Amino acid sequence: MSNENSVMSLLDRISAHLCLQDVSIALLGLFLFSCLRAKLTNKGGPIQWPVFGITPEFFLQAHDVYGWVTRCLTNSQGTFPYQGIWFSGSYGAMTSVPANIEYMLKTNFKNYPKGEFYKERFRDLLEEGIFNADDESWKEQRRIIITEMHSTRFVDHSFHTTRELIQMKLFKVMESFSKSQKAFDLQEILLRLTFDNICIAGLGNDPGTLDVDLPQVPFAKAFEEATESTMFRFMIPPFLWKPMKFFDLGYEKGLRKAVETVHGFIDKMVVDRIKMLKDGGTLERNKSDVLSRLILIESHKRGNDNDRFTVKFFRQFCTSFILAGRDTSSVGLSWFFWLITKHPEVENKILQEITEILSQREKMRSVDESCCRHFTVKELNDMVYLQAALSESLRLYPPIPMEMKQATEEDVFPDGTFLEKGSRVYFSIYAMGRMKSIWGEDCEMYKPERWIQGGQYVSDDQFKYVVFNGGPRLCLGKTFAYLQMKMVAASILLNYSIKVDQGHLVEPRVTTTLYMKHGLNVRIMKRSLEEKKQDS
Repeated sequence: MSNENSVMSLLDRISAHLCLQDVSIALLGLFLFSCLRAKLTNKGGPIQWPVFGITPEFFLQAHDVYGWVTRCLTNSQGTFPYQGIWFSGSYGAMTSVPANIEYMLKTNFKNYPKGEFYKERFRDLLEEGIFNADDESWKEQRRIIITEMHSTRFVDHSFHTTRELIQMKLFKVMESFSKSQKAFDLQEILLRLTFDNICIAGLGNDPGTLDVDLPQVPFAKAFEEATESTMFRFMIPPFLWKPMKFFDLGYEKGLRKAVETVHGFIDKMVVDRIKMLKDGGTLERNKSDVLSRLILIESHKRGNDNDRFTVKFFRQFCTSFILAGRDTSSVGLSWFFWLITKHPEVENKILQEITEILSQREKMRSVDESCCRHFTVKELNDMVYLQAALSESLRLYPPIPMEMKQATEEDVFPDGTFLEKGSRVYFSIYAMGRMKSIWGEDCEMYKPERWIQGGQYVSDDQFKYVVFNGGPRLCLGKTFAYLQMKMVAASILLNYSIKVDQGHLVEPRVTTTLYMKHGLNVRIMKRSLEEKKQDS
């Protein structure tokens, strides 16, 4: 009897083992079938793995995310759907099709706001500022700002601010490096320049980061730490960063401290400015920075007792204004200078254009070298080839490489892509600059001439060239950005020759802004007046 029981027990174990093996084989088969199905149905896009969705592919390509996205979009004719990890709520589409982007940013604008996913991650730093707002809040803030940003008063003020910074600060720093012949990070210098510039022109306050000794300024350092730490929230699942925030751990602790420093500095500046404008005379009330103008306009229109006339309201404006103006121009200029060192023929054409414009000045040849250290607005506007060269570098290396919207209702794109309610739609501005379907066979070439027709600079379709966004959210600072970049580029190129350090690796960092991962290490030499005359 015991032998029979033993045999039966053995048979039961064998049967159970075979059953488990069958289940394992069936599950493996189902997994492989799902992988094969995902590969066959992705239409050239990345593999959508069972359970994990696009996540494994993303991490496998983390060293070259922008290139990988470009290849996937090229292979999928411009759009592919994606899924994240199960139950993560991550799903939607990636696109580079101009018609789809126009549909999102203009035609059906109301259905594609920033969305809660984006706003939740930036809320600690930007609060409800214009770059983190939708609907009526966004409309109201844009209405308030747009008049001042486009006024002759602000254009003149920002122009003189930029010129003074270049003359009084940038040239001193450049002269120091020219004499020492030491290598330095040009990207860092440009970040300091644009940070000071946006703070003076927009907020009427000089943080003083651009100096020969390159000082560490607590407010500037905190602002950089706050933006960098905020970026982690886009790469880490909410079930990780939210507990870290609650328990004040890791980078979330650093983010909290940095935001406190930023907001504390801005609060004091706003309170002091309100008091100064309230108590001051004509001189104070004639200040031309945007913050002072907004305080005067809003206090006159709403009255000091209005709930919108608060320190928080102006703090939100200041934080968003700095974020918009600091990184974009400096990062764009960094890639521009790197590109022209690789294309000396472009640099020569820029120098020729600048010196030809300067030669038109009365008695140009008889004045000293200091005349070459600043330009008029008209002279900058006449620099057609320089603007084309800047636009071309922004096309290939856009400061904001990727943008995201979130569909409030289900929808269908012009190319037929179906979007579920809540879909997060990414459009890759970086990839768009490398699409043959958009820019032709020479899309990867650095070719400023593509922006010039009949000797005049010609802007392209804003939904084909989304560097400054498009539709109702078209960048308010576009004119300011071009004026600033042209003045900085022309001033540096005319007075100094730049050479990138041999062996220095230049590649983009994977964040929401296209920084150079290792900076831009260069050495500079001063150009002589004779060299400038020869160029003309």
